[in-house]
Amino acid sequence: MTKASRLLVEGCTNLIGYFMVRSNPNARLLSCAPVGLELCAGREMADAVSIFMSIGLSEQKAKETLKNEALSSTLKTAIQQAQGLLGSASIDKTAGTMLYNMVTRLKDSTQLSFLTEYIITRKITSELQLSAALDFIKSHPQENLDRFEFEAACGVGVVVTPEQIEDAVELIIRKHKDQLLAERYRFNMGILMGEARTALKWADGKIVKNEVDMQVLHLLGPKTEADLEKKQKGAKPKAAEKDVKIEQVANGEANTEGKSLMEQLRGEALKFHKPGENYKTEGYVVTPNTMNLLKKHLEETGGQVRTRFPPEPNGILHIGHAKAINFNFGFAKANNGICFLRYDDTNPEKEEEKYFTAIKEMVEWLGYKPYAVTHASDHFQLLYDLAVDLIRRGHAYVCHQRGEELKGHNIPPSPWRERPVEESLLLFDRMKKGMFAEGEVTLRMKMVMEDGKMDPVAYRIKYTPHHRTGNTWCIYPTYDYTHCLCDSIENITHSLCTKEFQARRSSYFWLCNALDLYCPVQWEYGRLNLTYTVVSKRKIIKLVETGVVRDWDDPRLFTLTALRRRGFPPQAINNFCARVGVTVAQTTMEPHLLEACVREVLNDTASRAMAILEPLKVTITNLPTNAQKEVRVPDFPANEAKGSHVVPFSKTIFIEQSDFREVMEKGYKRLTPDQPVGLRHAGFIISVQRVIKDGCGKVCELEVTCASSDSVEKPKAFIHWVSDPLRCEVRLYERLFLHKNPEDPAEVPAGFLSDINPNSLTVIESALVDRSVGKAKVFDKFQFERVGYFSLDPDSTSEKLVFNRTVTLKEDPGKI
Repeated sequence: MTKASRLLVEGCTNLIGYFMVRSNPNARLLSCAPVGLELCAGREMADAVSIFMSIGLSEQKAKETLKNEALSSTLKTAIQQAQGLLGSASIDKTAGTMLYNMVTRLKDSTQLSFLTEYIITRKITSELQLSAALDFIKSHPQENLDRFEFEAACGVGVVVTPEQIEDAVELIIRKHKDQLLAERYRFNMGILMGEARTALKWADGKIVKNEVDMQVLHLLGPKTEADLEKKQKGAKPKAAEKDVKIEQVANGEANTEGKSLMEQLRGEALKFHKPGENYKTEGYVVTPNTMNLLKKHLEETGGQVRTRFPPEPNGILHIGHAKAINFNFGFAKANNGICFLRYDDTNPEKEEEKYFTAIKEMVEWLGYKPYAVTHASDHFQLLYDLAVDLIRRGHAYVCHQRGEELKGHNIPPSPWRERPVEESLLLFDRMKKGMFAEGEVTLRMKMVMEDGKMDPVAYRIKYTPHHRTGNTWCIYPTYDYTHCLCDSIENITHSLCTKEFQARRSSYFWLCNALDLYCPVQWEYGRLNLTYTVVSKRKIIKLVETGVVRDWDDPRLFTLTALRRRGFPPQAINNFCARVGVTVAQTTMEPHLLEACVREVLNDTASRAMAILEPLKVTITNLPTNAQKEVRVPDFPANEAKGSHVVPFSKTIFIEQSDFREVMEKGYKRLTPDQPVGLRHAGFIISVQRVIKDGCGKVCELEVTCASSDSVEKPKAFIHWVSDPLRCEVRLYERLFLHKNPEDPAEVPAGFLSDINPNSLTVIESALVDRSVGKAKVFDKFQFERVGYFSLDPDSTSEKLVFNRTVTLKEDPGKI
């Protein structure tokens, strides 16, 4: 029998076996019938498989790719373009893998040939470069890209030498030397790799890891028997409840009334169990092995409080996450415990490097240092092994119901629920090997959730490369399956989550007990929401894609990166979360309450400067042309001991247009032809002598005389001014939405995109600021006297500074 004939027979056997199961759930699979594997019929499909295999894809991966018509068509085009560039040479496996990964993630097909050229000419050779390239194309949607800018963003041509890698790693090892020597191989080596990858962005990851391993070995020597022993925790820390106080605004901890974090807890949160006393929690399921598991848990943790902050790396954190960060990290710290930052990276389609990086940055920006940074993907093999065990125990089964059949809460029972264990094990193994199409089968757990949802999905198929594991897996665990098991693996004592996860508490307990594992306790608290904004990832993406905002860090949003860019101090956000309190009920707050916290912090921390947003030229006629003096201005007028800076004062100064009126009005206390004003800090009073207007009749300059403030009557007001200033750009922000609840159809029937405030951003390109801010760094904060609080934006250059208004000096009563 020829190979082709044999394949045809096997294919028919396969299809017969497969449709027996689909039509009759009670039918047993034939052991010789590989279910779900469909043979490609016809010369055209065979040729396509051959083409895909020629670039390094496995036969199975090639056949699965063919099932996606759009993907296979784009991949064929890319291969043809690559072959055109190579001529007679073949595409090597490395370049072929890069092409495949590029095609699966590329959204803008007009840039296909552009990226293919860079891959085939070996200008883009790593996954890191490819991710940067795709990010650049996504943020620069035009046909003719600036190649110089593109290559700089993707590290094209950057060569990291072994010497540079060695030197960078040596610095990192030196930085952590004392802790490494103290903890030896129990030290979290991921910290070293994380810092090395940051310092050596375009270096080969494997070479970096080898260098880290080699230098650690050189410092510590080979592992000893003591290193191989299980890590023993220190003595159980003293219980810290209401007597544990948190210093206001220190290291990410915030409290406005001297109360501890525990004293702020409300409702059910007051009933938190002590480590090891999980069984005292209402609803906790006690099994014959529970006490043994808790005893082992206490031996491994030393009775330490352990929490985790588990974000999905598919978007940027927002103000609601700030409450979760403060609660998880703050609760652990208030009880001398530890908190993990764990990425819930089980959905490769939506995860990007920039989200991983930004999440960690924001946690640290708020003042918290994770005990360890972990990933759900760290445990993919263990999670798979546990799923096999769950099937063997009769608690899970492979199901053929489609996704649309599983939506809602009144779904029909699966006809495959009582499928024999051996059959589910075989099918689950074939799911793992890529022998089914996406959505064709799932692994489901035999349990009913608190909200009545029956048999939640544990594993589903996704043919998308994972950010960390690449193409190793094509099946990925769900949140319902992963979360409690990762909590158990990391010995979490208090799994703190928002109220919407309450319906998953029973499944949380059930799964740990079904696998006879240590079972942590889940506690729920209310979400923190703000009015006049949206925080949904999908809606923010819509705002970005439609050009309403620039990106996730647009200062009109309430993502944490946006608040940082606008100039909100992290201490103010932590204070706000402490004032809100950790309530069980959902909390919706007004933005002005957050802004009040911002003013409190900036009033004590933002040094003063003088800036003019709408300049009006003023010439002092009774000063000599070359007159120049220096005026010392206190950084904090209420406490001059905190320092000062010097600004020039000359014949020509600039004031705000609003500080002059040609016609006197009742109650107006600033400069008019009949009313002098003082100049702040200068010691002079100016009086108008002449008003100069342009051809349109607009006042463009004033000629004034000045006199010492000691020699004349005290004026009704003092105004700010600048002399020999720096020109800068100032961005003034207002609320992005017109209505309090832009997502409420009753309030905004046409949807949130119809509710955009047209005046949410005002850009002043020719503002003036005194030279004291000339050396400011990005995110440095100032109070521009009489104007507001401002922060230096990342768009600033050496030629032009850009300032964002963080908040006004006082709350606008019209916004309440």
